[in-house]
Amino acid sequence: MKMQNQSSVVEFILLGFSNFPELQEQLFVVFLVVYLVTLMGNVIIIVVISLEQSLHVPLYLFLQNLSVVDMGISAVIMPVMLVILSTEKMRIFTAGCFAQMYFILLFGVTECFLLGAMAFDRFTAICHPLSYPMIMNKMVFMKLVTFSWVSGITVATMQTTWVFSFPFCGSNEINHLFCETPPVLELACADTFLFEIYAFTGTILTVIVPFSLILLSYVRILFAILKMPSTTGRQKAFSTCASHLTSVTLFYGTASMTYLQPKSGYSPETKKLMSLAYTLLTPLLNPLIYSLRNSEMKRALMKLWRRKVDLHTF
Repeated sequence: MKMQNQSSVVEFILLGFSNFPELQEQLFVVFLVVYLVTLMGNVIIIVVISLEQSLHVPLYLFLQNLSVVDMGISAVIMPVMLVILSTEKMRIFTAGCFAQMYFILLFGVTECFLLGAMAFDRFTAICHPLSYPMIMNKMVFMKLVTFSWVSGITVATMQTTWVFSFPFCGSNEINHLFCETPPVLELACADTFLFEIYAFTGTILTVIVPFSLILLSYVRILFAILKMPSTTGRQKAFSTCASHLTSVTLFYGTASMTYLQPKSGYSPETKKLMSLAYTLLTPLLNPLIYSLRNSEMKRALMKLWRRKVDLHTF
């Protein structure tokens, strides 16, 4: 009988915000707008960097990879959330839940290491400007990008496979917005203690290691900036790093609240809001942060826009 119960769970039900049926329509409109703006913003960054030769340098190529990651995590999460909001709850097969969890982990971990690589790039450019072309050459750039993506794939493969190796029995209702590891794990009818130790340790490593690199880089950058003789030079250096610091604070702040929270420290609704901050805000605001605060990106965008207008004129 136990085996029958375990094998009977072939699909899950994502509850979403079913406790607030009166908000479903308004939330649907808000999330749809957020999704479309996120896709548009990241597509613009990817296209502008691809077409503008002057932006084919590590800083902007890292940013291009970051936009691919942000588009990916939005495409994995937002359509499912929109379906939930239009039907109040959603049925998802085990294979679909596996795929969603896999790609959330893949893109999330990749972004952690990409942000660390971007900090190293800024540190090298500001603290060692003369050696920058040799230190951050094409080979080093490719290694950093490859390491970021391979790390994401490795963590996603190990963690998702382990989660779905547990038997699921009893309730198949996931009280969450999407198939994230903690809420899915709550439905497992087996001892998950070892996995929880692994997951917590892995989260610490994938968050703390890149964040430590970022922190160290910017401490060194700050000292280098303070030694600059001209006020103009200091302002330019601060401006160069401001967009990256804003993105880092947003990403690690919301990710830490989501993944390093106590197991039962918050209500399910609070956990949903924390997940929204991590999965909605970062992909939405990254394009705005980098385009509005970066003069080279704005110049490249205006250059491409004028080129398009000229073509239509003639």
